[in-house]
Amino acid sequence: MDFDQPTRRQFCTRTCSTAALAALGGAFATLLQGCGGGSPTSPGGSSAASLPTVSGTVSGSSILVTVDGASPLASVGSLALVRAGSGGVLVARTAQDAFTALSATCTHQSCGITGFAGQTFICPCHGSQFDTSGRVVTGPARTALPQYATQFTGNVLTISL
Repeated sequence: MDFDQPTRRQFCTRTCSTAALAALGGAFATLLQGCGGGSPTSPGGSSAASLPTVSGTVSGSSILVTVDGASPLASVGSLALVRAGSGGVLVARTAQDAFTALSATCTHQSCGITGFAGQTFICPCHGSQFDTSGRVVTGPARTALPQYATQFTGNVLTISL
């Protein structure tokens, strides 16, 4: 009898254990992919473009943004991520003198929203999508983005936090 050869029982046990581990690994990979398998530029597998970034200035509890002809927010229908201090605000120009400002923090797991497709803001972590009013278009997020009051005078957009 050769002692290096496994018994039939040992062989079957090892084979079943290996198959179970392989199946578990596949299920785990599928679970991870469903919870943000996309990269920052392709959330949940979709192709989202990065939002243009605009610099804002913090003044008290407001953010001031200059909107001139060279600004990514110059035309109606445009979207941008306004950076001011350590945070960000999503801004959509909805009319000639009207803007919508939303929190750039996803309500699903607090990721920073940096992408868009058409008129939809897209979270890079798990693919949640929000319209320009902050309402959830596609989950996993279930709660709308908080909205901030805006005022546009001259060429300065004031976002009240």
